[in-house]
Amino acid sequence: MVIDFDKIEMKNVEHLQGGEKYVGVQAFDQPEMRVVKVTLIPGASLGLHTHTINSEVVYCLSGTGKTICDGEEQRLQPGSCSYCPKGHQHTLINDGEENLVCLGVIPVQ
Repeated sequence: MVIDFDKIEMKNVEHLQGGEKYVGVQAFDQPEMRVVKVTLIPGASLGLHTHTINSEVVYCLSGTGKTICDGEEQRLQPGSCSYCPKGHQHTLINDGEENLVCLGVIPVQ
């Protein structure tokens, strides 16, 4: 199966998970998996949140930024990947000068 995000409407969500500014979200939902393409403008963030029932893999497509998982900061750049295990918390922050575009893969329980 191919997921074509060019055919999925982008919705701008303000203060996603309590974060700053707005995040463009394109979601592909299936009963067992959610794949989300997020676009964060400079200065935008996803708020700190806990994955209580699932985990998440975040893969950076373009731009730069950082993720903070359980208090540990890690840099994101194209090709890098972050993993937040079930029961842990993380945030995603665009502290760069261009859009930060990432794919999030979330298994659904």
